[in-house]
Amino acid sequence: MLRVAVVGSGPSGIYTAQALVQQSLVPDVRVHVLDRLPAPYGLVRYGVAPDHEKIKSLQSSLRAVLEDERITFVGHVEVGGERGPSPDRLKELYHAVVYCVGASADRPLGVPGESLPGSLSATDFVSWYSAHPDAAVDAFTLRARAAVVLGVGNVAVDVARILARGAAELRSTDVPRAVLDALGASLVRDVHIVGRRGPSQARFTTKELRELGALPGARTFVDGAELALDPAWAAPAGGAGAPPLPAVVRRNLEVLRGWAASPPGVPDRERSVRLRFFLRPVELLERAGRVAGVRFARTAPDGTGGVRDTGVYEDIEAGLVLRAVGYRGTPLPGLPFDAVRGTVPHLGGRVLRNGVSSPGEYVAGWIKRGPTGVIGSNRSCAKETVASLVEDAPLLTARDVSADPLGALRAAGLRPVEWDGWLSIERAEAALGHSLGRGRVKIADWSGLLDAAGGGSR
Repeated sequence: MLRVAVVGSGPSGIYTAQALVQQSLVPDVRVHVLDRLPAPYGLVRYGVAPDHEKIKSLQSSLRAVLEDERITFVGHVEVGGERGPSPDRLKELYHAVVYCVGASADRPLGVPGESLPGSLSATDFVSWYSAHPDAAVDAFTLRARAAVVLGVGNVAVDVARILARGAAELRSTDVPRAVLDALGASLVRDVHIVGRRGPSQARFTTKELRELGALPGARTFVDGAELALDPAWAAPAGGAGAPPLPAVVRRNLEVLRGWAASPPGVPDRERSVRLRFFLRPVELLERAGRVAGVRFARTAPDGTGGVRDTGVYEDIEAGLVLRAVGYRGTPLPGLPFDAVRGTVPHLGGRVLRNGVSSPGEYVAGWIKRGPTGVIGSNRSCAKETVASLVEDAPLLTARDVSADPLGALRAAGLRPVEWDGWLSIERAEAALGHSLGRGRVKIADWSGLLDAAGGGSR
């Protein structure tokens, strides 16, 4: 029997577990999917916006994988933590370990004023409205009238959309009660989404972009003069001799062209959303000890795909600034780490220590390739890693490991939350929603999750 631990129960971890039990070269495989949280699904549960029900429904297919009798969910186990097993200990318990720990840190701006109160990462905002237990329920009071979201990817669009929505529109979702109350009391009326480059280089998808133009009670604006700075703007299909633009870029430009001609949304709007381009943040401004706005340098295309500063500056007043300029992997104690790329060094998914493959250690997902691609990209990534692991299986299974790794974890004082515990959390969240006259509502704190799971204290 090949015993494998998969660390991380997000899409990359679950797709890795699925690929392991679906391959036929090693027929007898048992997989434990470990996660430091007592709830599975990773960013599908804690990163997808609550109003994106179609994407959140992916949990159903992920659930089917975790219900396979050859796969065991093991929550509330923090690998490399103060109380959790180290990578070396996992190698004693399992023939192979696949690390699918993602890239959860946000990239800093590196500009003056970034640490001012009111300047926060979009990652923290997403964790807050997604009920991540590490996020304080009162982390955001939303007392500012204007907000700036830095970045032009899907995360930036998500957080801007949540800021521009009314609480009533989110009542049918699973957001926690405290979040719904905070959004209901929000003073935010103007949301600015700002990117340092042009619309043809923005990372949002057309679906996410269009959703901004369909917000009830909000009006969406784009500056035609800024759009015209983009070389692709005048010729969306690509200029003479230039390669054709990707389909998503062409569609995005078509949407923005229509908005420049006629801003969508409610004319007498309660809120506004403004997309800005070719503005690079150079400083966060301060007033009375808090962030009061952002100073931007106007940029222009440099002819090589980048941008250059023009010497012109513009200030946008805002009492809330959210950074959405990308994710980054963080080191896991006991594993090698490439600080430049924010990934674990690997070859075909095999972890490299000092350039040499480390037997029994593998990576998949964002910690392997960086924060690129969509959820489905993790399937092929997982399959590549599993192919390497299966190729190594004769060597791996020649080594004796624990016949009862969960028993060993419990003997070390851990109290894992298994699948029955997760089902108890689901029932508790359904009951909480019913008590509030809503659908299912997430439990947002560690003690509540562990009490519901019967897993004891944190």
